[in-house]
Amino acid sequence: MSNTIEKIKCLIIGSGPAGYTAAIYAARANMNPVLYQGMQQGGQLTTTNEVENFPGYVEGVTGPEMMIQLQEQAKRFGADIRDGWATKVDFSGDIHKVWINDSIELHCETVIISTGASAKYLGLPSEQHYLNMGGGVSACAVCDGFFYRNQEVVIVGAGDSACEEAHYLSKLCKKVTMLVRSEKFRASKIMEERVRKTENIEILMNHDTVEVLGDSNVVHAIKALNKSTGEVIEIPATGFFVAIGHKPNTDIFKDYITLDETGYIINTPGTSRTNVDGVFVAGDAADHVYRQAITAAGTGCMAALDAERYLASKD
Repeated sequence: MSNTIEKIKCLIIGSGPAGYTAAIYAARANMNPVLYQGMQQGGQLTTTNEVENFPGYVEGVTGPEMMIQLQEQAKRFGADIRDGWATKVDFSGDIHKVWINDSIELHCETVIISTGASAKYLGLPSEQHYLNMGGGVSACAVCDGFFYRNQEVVIVGAGDSACEEAHYLSKLCKKVTMLVRSEKFRASKIMEERVRKTENIEILMNHDTVEVLGDSNVVHAIKALNKSTGEVIEIPATGFFVAIGHKPNTDIFKDYITLDETGYIINTPGTSRTNVDGVFVAGDAADHVYRQAITAAGTGCMAALDAERYLASKD
């Protein structure tokens, strides 16, 4: 452990649209924000090839390019952007203590948590290959479904989110094949009925994904195993959507911050405030419903404004 303690007015933990937007607003309010980018600099959008639904980008933009621009905008106003990630916190006292890389101790007047959530994937080598290539694997139908208009796609999942995403895709795609890994849905009855009644959604129960097939760059089929019969089939598809859940990156806060049963931070409705005074949350660490870049940016703005008002109340 370092013997040096750095005092910080506003610490932002995590980057992405939420963190960088919070940094922009906090810097403009003379809060001298320090932002640690975390293990995935720029957040989930750095794995997104094209972003076409963020206002202001008429021709679209790549996820990494957008994150670089947001980072540079935050720096322009004086935000201190640093490499590193939070490994431990202590929010038990008036001073919020955060340790970076197990070695740097920070004492913070305010903290904005924007650590996001990580999409769960099946872990297949072929899935990860096309995910990294940006050529046909996605964990967000609302983000990427537009690119598969009038095409055939496959989605794997059995919960409400999977049903919602399958139904969304059905409005864009010629055919949606839904792979349910067990013999029954986990979704609510109303969501299950919705996908079952949608004509261009085919549901294959008790099927596992074996492999994502394609040339080196583009997906053209999904190999699936019928666990009841042992039959292996190939399903023509140009897109493969994984809807098996997200894991919020909030483990280090669980001893101090109130989380829901799945680990998302519970904020005071209509604000970014957590149960700890002076600690705020922005982005997907608290949002299990929308999970969009634009909503994350909006909550980053809210967190910075709430932090500014908190500091003003202490003066």
